[in-house]
Amino acid sequence: MKCPFCENQDTSVVDSRDAEEGKITRRRRECAECDARFTTYERPELADVKVIKRNNEVQAYQREKIEQGLVKATEKRPIDQKKIQEIVDNVESQIFSKNKETITSKEIGRLVIEELKKTDQVAYLRFLSVYQSFGSLASFDKEIKKLIKHHGGKRKTKS
Repeated sequence: MKCPFCENQDTSVVDSRDAEEGKITRRRRECAECDARFTTYERPELADVKVIKRNNEVQAYQREKIEQGLVKATEKRPIDQKKIQEIVDNVESQIFSKNKETITSKEIGRLVIEELKKTDQVAYLRFLSVYQSFGSLASFDKEIKKLIKHHGGKRKTKS
């Protein structure tokens, strides 16, 4: 592992620990050249999973694409980076559990939508509007009414 400070290749692992319920390995490293210490995180990669896009193009799975979509959907919402990572981890776990070589972008979108629906209704609607390509206010309104009905018409109000 290259030192981020002096770019020396000779670094050693000082400490390793599991993080995020064993889903990630956190490694504390030290550079042999400048003695700087830094942390790296290691997670399983879904490199073998291929994503079939809407236009039938096939691409390698990229965790970053889910993260980017979530960042856009949760912008200016009370959702921190840790929660976004938790959602991505949950989606990845579900993808892993399918034990398939391919998955459609539509299936991934549905998994993200289900996670967002449990987390934040506004972020859910934002993501859904892109995912389903809402073409009109009527489509948006219909989805809002479904949400209100699902939550028993309860709305949060400021006290």
